[in-house]
Amino acid sequence: MGFQHQTQFAKKYLRYYFTAGNRHDVHSPFVYALIEEVLRDKKQPSVFKEVEALRRELLQTKEMIQVTDLGAGSLTGAGTSRRVSDIARHAAKPPKFGQLFYRLVQYLQPQYLLELGTSLGLSSAYMALAKPDAELITIEGCPNIAARAQRNFEVLDIHNVKQLTGNFDDVLPALLQKTPRLDWVFIDGNHRKEPTLSYFQQCLSRSHNDSIFIFDDIHWTPGMEEAWQSIQQHPAVTMTIDLFFIGLVFFKPEFKIKQHFVLKY
Repeated sequence: MGFQHQTQFAKKYLRYYFTAGNRHDVHSPFVYALIEEVLRDKKQPSVFKEVEALRRELLQTKEMIQVTDLGAGSLTGAGTSRRVSDIARHAAKPPKFGQLFYRLVQYLQPQYLLELGTSLGLSSAYMALAKPDAELITIEGCPNIAARAQRNFEVLDIHNVKQLTGNFDDVLPALLQKTPRLDWVFIDGNHRKEPTLSYFQQCLSRSHNDSIFIFDDIHWTPGMEEAWQSIQQHPAVTMTIDLFFIGLVFFKPEFKIKQHFVLKY
């Protein structure tokens, strides 16, 4: 991230921080309940400690792996050697977002979950542990990172994750044909406008009224902000929640008027 980008991003975050609303600004019963029961929930189940102990190990390991990067930031796809600790530090979502996913899964009870961008599997772990009888399919572009994530799932004794490896563009269409429906989609890979909108459109074919789509890094670049705005305006979308680092998208028809909330988290 260049200095100019960092400065712009920091400014955006400060603007969000000082203008985002809280539960007193919300008139939607659904969103109010979501804030009360999910966003403001401070409980720390024992599985949080297990995942965070694994994160600490990953941050401290000296292990190196060969990485093929198919997302934004590498247009060449060339393999490079990277420290596992760096991937854990920069690519994994911070604990509070993994824990938010855990609470959201427990609250919404999705059965069929899809994640685009496994990385080391920490977010996947939080989702999978929240509902062990659900099926989480996660796609990772780099075979070596996917293999490292598989080891992490084994350490955490997780058995409800199905891993697919390859470019999202190649893997997603065939996967969607076999998927009965998508209750939950987390899009966290290839942070560029066109691919993000393409994955959104493709996943819509398996969405339903009670699905939730979650987008990572919606303010990362002007392109990602444009993608987020397009998603908000899509006719199928009835409500969105902007938590700055991630955006939540809902399709419930009972929200007669499109609603958009920017909430502090």
